[in-house]
Amino acid sequence: MRNVTLILDDGSRFHGKSFGYEKPVAGEVVFNTAMTGYPESLTDPSYAGQLMTLTYPLVGNYGVPPFTFEANGLPTFMESEKIHAEAIIVSDYSERYSHWNAVESLADWLKREQIPGITGIDTRELTKVLREHGVMMGKIVFDDEPDNVPEAQYAGVNYVDKVSCKEVIRYNEGNGRKKVVLVDCGVKSNIVRCLLKRGVEVIRVPWDYDFNGLDFDGLFISNGPGDPDTCDAAVQNIRKAMQNEKLPIFGICMGNQLLSKAGGAKIYKLKYGHRSHNQPVRMVGTERCFITSQNHGYAVDNNTLGADWEPLFINMNDGSNEGIRHKCNPWFSAQFHPEAASGPTDTEFLFDEFVKLL
Repeated sequence: MRNVTLILDDGSRFHGKSFGYEKPVAGEVVFNTAMTGYPESLTDPSYAGQLMTLTYPLVGNYGVPPFTFEANGLPTFMESEKIHAEAIIVSDYSERYSHWNAVESLADWLKREQIPGITGIDTRELTKVLREHGVMMGKIVFDDEPDNVPEAQYAGVNYVDKVSCKEVIRYNEGNGRKKVVLVDCGVKSNIVRCLLKRGVEVIRVPWDYDFNGLDFDGLFISNGPGDPDTCDAAVQNIRKAMQNEKLPIFGICMGNQLLSKAGGAKIYKLKYGHRSHNQPVRMVGTERCFITSQNHGYAVDNNTLGADWEPLFINMNDGSNEGIRHKCNPWFSAQFHPEAASGPTDTEFLFDEFVKLL
């Protein structure tokens, strides 16, 4: 294993060993506190442009499942067709794996997809630095190539455009009782699966596609990476769709932020984001609490919601917004991931609520 160094923008250095593809890389360094789910997280398009630090110390011990595809074109065990994170940073990589569904090691998968992986990093200390300072840009540099230093920019880059589909894709065509337009900002496959499982036809469109001329019964706005302020075209199309006050609309993650922007609210960047399987949220106006899977670096400013809108969920750790709803029209959203792949399935009922409205 070659020696590598993770260099943060504040000058902090963390030394480790390379176990993935050997290339220097740069991106926004974030941390995820989930104990499992690295195949799903690595293939989550919301991690585009980011160096993903896993705080759970042992990673790789259950290997990687096969990259097979269902008849509808969705990957069977992954959340997209490839790894989207720029790199993975772990404390202790397990070279040996054991799992009934594993076909290769994490290292072999990373090498095949040309994604760096580094081990031997004190991820507890790295996470403490990121919590104190906030997320930072970072670079993974090979010690024997000190002059080969990568550069990257995260703020202001439209990562949604990089990961969204490029043409309209239809699922369950002609078989669904109702049709749902899914605005693909970097959608996770399990969101599509959750919709198909409920018997609807899904029309997946690129993030900036004007879907308003299509025949459909409901609008779904997906998760996605980066800054929602780079996605004004999507906001304008959503705003146009909202002229039909009876049209059901449901948004997840980035979808929560874009629906909020369409309703006039503002977005701000969180200090270090929410990336885990254990974020507690409360449904506003009730004592109902849920444990949720999350992956986002931006949040809706509750103070900027219009008079016709109200928070639907609140994060119980920091009080930030976790979803909104319109007081009269059938429009609502969640900042967390009800489809939870991987993660708890406490809130998958939100898909049922959406389909009932169609």
